[in-house]
Amino acid sequence: MDAKRVLDLVLGIPIAVALSPLLAVVAGAVLVTSGRPVFLVQTRVGADERSFAVLKFRTMRRDAPTVAKSDLEPVADLYTPLGPFLRRWSLDELPQLVNVLRGEMSLVGPRPALPTQDRLLALRRKHRVTELKPGLTGLAQIEGRESLTTATKVRFEAHYRQHRSLAYDWCIILRTARAIFSRRGAF
Repeated sequence: MDAKRVLDLVLGIPIAVALSPLLAVVAGAVLVTSGRPVFLVQTRVGADERSFAVLKFRTMRRDAPTVAKSDLEPVADLYTPLGPFLRRWSLDELPQLVNVLRGEMSLVGPRPALPTQDRLLALRRKHRVTELKPGLTGLAQIEGRESLTTATKVRFEAHYRQHRSLAYDWCIILRTARAIFSRRGAF
């Protein structure tokens, strides 16, 4: 087991346990306001372009198309009642701790792409970002998230790939909380 996987488990397990009451509250709130399913299970592209099922709290109506948010117009009409709040505070992403614990994702890495995001995947291939395990957070998330262009996101991801280390992961994890609470680049 490599050091990055050890870090994912050493941090991921206590984070999942500590956040379990919040996860239960959010799941209950989604169920009450939007019905079932509470979770969205979606195919994403993982390390070496292998597909896996990512887990998220559902923030869009059941009939919303499965495309990147940037490809939806008008997106506001597709949200569930709690959708904007969950996305703004990144609470919809918390179930992905399960993906981290299963080894499909890491705490830090590029965000998992939809198989339909051809331009993003092509740029990631060009810069060898597809070699990396997707992350719950990453350099692009703390540098602007959805406010960044696809090319800029991939530049940040390529920078991370070239300079990745456990110390860099720690730095990104610590900066993630600040990015969430400042809502920088939030949806």
